[in-house]
Amino acid sequence: MTDQPPVHEPTTRRRQFLGRLSLPERTFVTDALRTETVGGILLLVAAVIALIWANVWPHAYQSMLDYTVGPSAPLHLDLSLASWAKDGLLTIFFFVAGIELKREFVAGELRTPSAAVLPVVAAVCGVALPAILFAVVNSGSGGHPGGWAIPTATDIAFALGVLAVVGSHLPSALRAFLLTLAVVDDLIAILIIAIFYSSGIKFWALGLAFAGLVLFWFLHRRGVHGWYLFVPLAVVTWALMHESGIHATVAGVAMGLMLRCHREGDEQHSPGEHIEHLVRPLSAGLAVPVFALFSAGVAISGPALREVFTQATPIGIVVGLLVGKSVGIFGGTWLTARFTRAELNPQLKWADMVAVSVLAGIGFTVSLLISELAFPGDPALADRAKTAVLVGSLLCALVATVLLKLRNRHYRALCEEEDRDLDGDGIPDVYQQDDPAWRARVAESARPLPGETSGNSGNSGRPGNSGTGR
Repeated sequence: MTDQPPVHEPTTRRRQFLGRLSLPERTFVTDALRTETVGGILLLVAAVIALIWANVWPHAYQSMLDYTVGPSAPLHLDLSLASWAKDGLLTIFFFVAGIELKREFVAGELRTPSAAVLPVVAAVCGVALPAILFAVVNSGSGGHPGGWAIPTATDIAFALGVLAVVGSHLPSALRAFLLTLAVVDDLIAILIIAIFYSSGIKFWALGLAFAGLVLFWFLHRRGVHGWYLFVPLAVVTWALMHESGIHATVAGVAMGLMLRCHREGDEQHSPGEHIEHLVRPLSAGLAVPVFALFSAGVAISGPALREVFTQATPIGIVVGLLVGKSVGIFGGTWLTARFTRAELNPQLKWADMVAVSVLAGIGFTVSLLISELAFPGDPALADRAKTAVLVGSLLCALVATVLLKLRNRHYRALCEEEDRDLDGDGIPDVYQQDDPAWRARVAESARPLPGETSGNSGNSGRPGNSGTGR
């Protein structure tokens, strides 16, 4: 009787969560977040200026907000500067968000269901739990449940600004997750705005705005080029959307989603990527900081801060941002990873996801916008809601900073490994370690020159040398 060889059951490799990005995806994320980081710092500066202006010269600040500009006919565009910032400049922000979302679906993390499920579930849970907590806090007498959407948003620019200020070295996988999470979060936010904060719909204007979007899509698909065609068409479509009663920023998202974000032929960049590269600095460096300047100026005083922690509406916002976003995002991520049998990157820990989840509780730009939309007839309540957004975001920033600093040395080591390029070819070594040609180049660069000894080869200054030259 002969022994039978053992039969090995086939094993299915578990999908890794927060694993290394592909090189093109890493390049895109790095470029995008570099711009957003600069924009985040400008956003922080604008918010501080607004707070100082509103508290030191309140009448001058309010007069600036109320100053009216624009034609009254035919589409009632005689708007205050505050409204132009809210309805006009933020359309640029949501236009970029639309392009980001389209790109994520066709070329990014959302293109495959297995990869998309984690950030999507995390974003949905990070919206649902803050809304539920706000509704519970405001369910009694004196509450205002209509503001349930205020603590549901994540502001990635503000979060990246905080990272830049505190000097945290967040690995690219965590940054990419934060970016994807924010993209899905922006989609949910614009759906909330379009569905719950639109009123008095004028169908003739909505129909014409839809026709403008169709024309925009048709010209783009036919390969027509020229900003002198698309920019006027976009402005007219935006004005019609504004007149229709649907929030004007919806037009920006719709146009962003219509751009082609996949490459054809020998294209190095798709039209969507090219336009995003051009418009993102305008959005991050001008539109969002100016909106913050016009929106973040609220009175800060002892009584105002006391109201944040004693009244239902501001309490609901602070709890929603600090607790709801953090627990919702982390809980959604952990449960989804558990049930889909996804494996966390061994270089990271779940504590890192806790820190990122708290960081995602910073809800600034969209939360301030929804504060104005939720309480249009009560400016005092809207200001209290804005104060709560600032307090909640500040608390999230402080807690996230502490958590990130605890792991910052480890993050720095990971970032150095990701960026190391011994052969100087512009491609990080982690993407070439299995390439024999790369190994040969590194070995050649480490070989001593004729006449050198191993003891002083470190003086050559070439990559890979580690001598101890005297």
